[in-house]
Amino acid sequence: MKLRRVISHTFTFMMVVLFIAVFGSFITSKISGGEPGFYGYQVKSVLSGSMEPGIKTGSIIAIKPFSDTTSFQEGDVITFRESENRLITHRVIEVVKNELTGQVMYRTKGDNNDAPDLNPVLSANVIGKYTGFTLPYAGYAASFAGSKMGNVTLLIVPGILLVLYAISTLWRAISSLEEAGKQPKETLSE
Repeated sequence: MKLRRVISHTFTFMMVVLFIAVFGSFITSKISGGEPGFYGYQVKSVLSGSMEPGIKTGSIIAIKPFSDTTSFQEGDVITFRESENRLITHRVIEVVKNELTGQVMYRTKGDNNDAPDLNPVLSANVIGKYTGFTLPYAGYAASFAGSKMGNVTLLIVPGILLVLYAISTLWRAISSLEEAGKQPKETLSE
């Protein structure tokens, strides 16, 4: 009984800490007006196998945004905006600097690709640098959560489970009160 209570309290404590961490991350992302992130790091889903085997398709990666996007070096893995709705994470294979304008561009290549990317990346299009943190296959869940079906599922299912838990708890409380009322009262006689 005591072990069960310790496990229950530990689980509750861990859930509260997790809730506070996620809520804090959400608030800081909203206040900064930026992309969703986790304490200064942005989380992105990987949708292709161009960086395999290091970064698997369907993984979630963490990137660190940089204000100075001209300081990356050969060998760094960067995430950049190719178009309005498309982000790519590839390795820098060459840094090209225009001496006249001072503009920095990067030639990039996916580790699993045979050839470098066709167009060099302007430093202004770089979002951040890959930190080395990868959570394999979690990107599939994140993509599902971002869909309409995922939103509905993630709102309705926990709501139904919460209602069922409340009904179960109420049922047990009523049953224990009924049992207490049915038990004969003992009288003391001298």
